[in-house]
Amino acid sequence: MKTWLKEALDYIPRWLDFQMRQSEQPGCVIAVAYKGRLVLERAFGHADAIERKRLTPRHRFRAASHSKSFAAAAVMKLRQEDRLRLDDPLGRYLDGLHPDLAQTPLMQVLSHGAGVTRDGPDAGQFQDRRPFADAPELRAALAEPPVLPGSSQFKYSNHGYGLVGLVIEAVTGESYGAWMAREILAAAKLEESQPDAPVDAGVPFALGHSGKLPLGRRVLMRGDYRTRALASAGGLISTVGDLARFYAGLDPAARQGVLSPASRREMIRRQWRDPHGIQESYYGLGIMSGRVGDWDWFGHGGSLQGYVSRSFALPGRDLAVSILTNAVDGLSGPWGDGVIRVLQAFEKGGGAGARTRDWNGRWWSLWGAVDLVPCADHVRIAVPHFFNPFVGSGRIEVTGRDQGLLREVSGYGSPGEGARLLRDGKGKVREVWLGGTQLLPEKRVVAEMKRRYEG
Repeated sequence: MKTWLKEALDYIPRWLDFQMRQSEQPGCVIAVAYKGRLVLERAFGHADAIERKRLTPRHRFRAASHSKSFAAAAVMKLRQEDRLRLDDPLGRYLDGLHPDLAQTPLMQVLSHGAGVTRDGPDAGQFQDRRPFADAPELRAALAEPPVLPGSSQFKYSNHGYGLVGLVIEAVTGESYGAWMAREILAAAKLEESQPDAPVDAGVPFALGHSGKLPLGRRVLMRGDYRTRALASAGGLISTVGDLARFYAGLDPAARQGVLSPASRREMIRRQWRDPHGIQESYYGLGIMSGRVGDWDWFGHGGSLQGYVSRSFALPGRDLAVSILTNAVDGLSGPWGDGVIRVLQAFEKGGGAGARTRDWNGRWWSLWGAVDLVPCADHVRIAVPHFFNPFVGSGRIEVTGRDQGLLREVSGYGSPGEGARLLRDGKGKVREVWLGGTQLLPEKRVVAEMKRRYEG
């Protein structure tokens, strides 16, 4: 493993720990796989914030719409076995569909281009107001005409992926859960994953949580419901490590996977662009994709009441990341982008050099924290408060053992001014100065603020 990657993997948990403290999220777990092998697994916070039960990487989470990647992989495996084709009309496998839907190719449903209703006329299952649809209820909804004409635009649909599950059952002659557990989860050696609830007694399971509003406090959302006929759309229960390894295995360059490289390429190939999203994004076959800076990613996100998650692979870099949170206001989306930004910064800067190694650590002032990140020939200044800790923060050009100059700093900062380290009698760095700003260890700033503002 390259030095810069090792140092990035050291920094990412430090940054996430700060983000957790700042956001007061109940819990978060992260895993990073490199060349298909886990190189980072870390948990923060609680599996149950009311009872204060610590979260671990072994806790299962509701992975929600990650299920769509798994369902699409199941279809691609059946395609490899010549048991179905992507251009087959849905009516070839299922009866009772609306005539327009019966003529729709399977690929359109996998790519969310079939115009199918998102969640039916009553989406109360996502408010804990009603159970998830069973097969008869789902089939009744699919007997109605599609909301939009097929191949007219990207239209995300949980009901559409429920239909995918029905197709898998029709082709295999087995329940979706049984076939998925054996042919995808077990085949991929995902021993901590299952197609739907409930989990077995004694298996660690992270409970979900509400946001602080509107009650002014978080309440538990137990997350033990079954998604029934919509398991192929959102039922998956998994761990952060299993998810990171699964998406690593979908990289066409991966040496091993449950699918052929050709099938993986077809899954991640962009079918639709979402022109009205918050940021540029695309959809393939059960796969979301996009770009952060000049790095491409593909993967999926997921949300169910109490849980928000995101997993992705970085093609061409042999990396895959999964971030799971257990609250409805979980920040796995922006934290995922932040992880990519951290990796980019470390790749560009290289590993710490002999002249820069002492310029490190987290330093505080009244205004918050600053991280010094030593690179090969300079020091990056990071602000862990931000989702992108390296945005606009500048760097230090090291000119001597304890001296430097601020470079690439905003004009509102202190460009061109000095940076310096002050040491104690044993040679340990005890404070940092950036321009005219003194930065201290956290405990010293806490003590100073208590004296000044509470004393």
